[in-house]
Amino acid sequence: MHITNRTLFRLTRFLLLNIPPLLIFLSKFRRPKKRLLIVKTDAIGDYILFRNYIEIVKQSELYKDYEIDLLGNRLWQDIAINYDTQYVNAFFFVNLETLYQAPLTTLTWALRLFRKKYLQVLQPTQSRTFIGDALAAFSGARNIIGFEGTTERINQKYKTKTDKFYTQLLKVPPGTIFEFEVSRFFFETLLNKPVTIDRPIIKIKNTNKNGVVIFPGAGASKRNWEADKFLSLIRLILTHTSQSVYIAGGHQELLLAAYLVKNLPAGGVNNLTGKTSLLQMIELIDNAALVISCETSAVHIAAATETKSICILGGGHFNRFMPYSENQHGKPLCVFEKMDCYNCNWNCKFYSHETEPYPCIADIGLERVWLETIQLLSAI
Repeated sequence: MHITNRTLFRLTRFLLLNIPPLLIFLSKFRRPKKRLLIVKTDAIGDYILFRNYIEIVKQSELYKDYEIDLLGNRLWQDIAINYDTQYVNAFFFVNLETLYQAPLTTLTWALRLFRKKYLQVLQPTQSRTFIGDALAAFSGARNIIGFEGTTERINQKYKTKTDKFYTQLLKVPPGTIFEFEVSRFFFETLLNKPVTIDRPIIKIKNTNKNGVVIFPGAGASKRNWEADKFLSLIRLILTHTSQSVYIAGGHQELLLAAYLVKNLPAGGVNNLTGKTSLLQMIELIDNAALVISCETSAVHIAAATETKSICILGGGHFNRFMPYSENQHGKPLCVFEKMDCYNCNWNCKFYSHETEPYPCIADIGLERVWLETIQLLSAI
């Protein structure tokens, strides 16, 4: 989190730590309704890996008679509303970064969630956050279930306190790392039955896949593969294939995309950067013959729409989000250069200039990515 106003943060922190115990105590004197709240406030890719479990919960014997609400991140609200309305009774969306410095808004959320009289709350996120823990506890639910979790996104001194908000904390089994399988463990434990889905699924029926969509950005510049390597890769695609090339991404990639377009033949690529909504991006990926991206939500969407994809993968969260497990259908093809320091949570021990990518990404050569690209395109 990026704090700009320490006073507002301290006041919000006081509310986050002290309101939940009060509401949990007060809830003992009321009768809850048959309502379940799922709290899932992380990023777009996390939601893509998670969202199919909502349907499983809704159709289960345990929760089929419950009203199921979802509290999520505003970043992916369009996906949830468009694809998951049939399983969710009510949606709530928050902006996490602003909430840490918004005591009045935080208080409003506490009252809003407490009034819903939830019987149970699920917080199936392994890397818990301070705000996520508090939002779950604002419900005052009789049962609040989550993961024991890590301190990657929450300070230990806060986690020690917010652990007490939960009635049950699950421990991820040793060797279970990939986020999709972590969620599977959570819901198999909760429902006391096997869960059979093996990959994320977005139900779009399209069999006419054409064109190569390239996402050159990774959200953080130091996780980006070098622009000149993307430039050379696009030139190879244009020279050796008949595929149309599209450049896509968010507004933060506008300068990067402009650099690529400027150095390519006029009209050689279609620049859609900053021009697509989240739902349009899903359609773009679904229509593509191949997606090439750094480690972003694009490759998870590609897997969910059964679009071939290549992920240029660094080591910060290796095996957690990428690569997919060996037995998963339609998994992205990952190109990486394994280093001993993998799984550093992007706390890189090597010095590199702020404009340069981390070494684990910089070491990935153009030749390897091109070889995988031409092989996948040749098989179409």
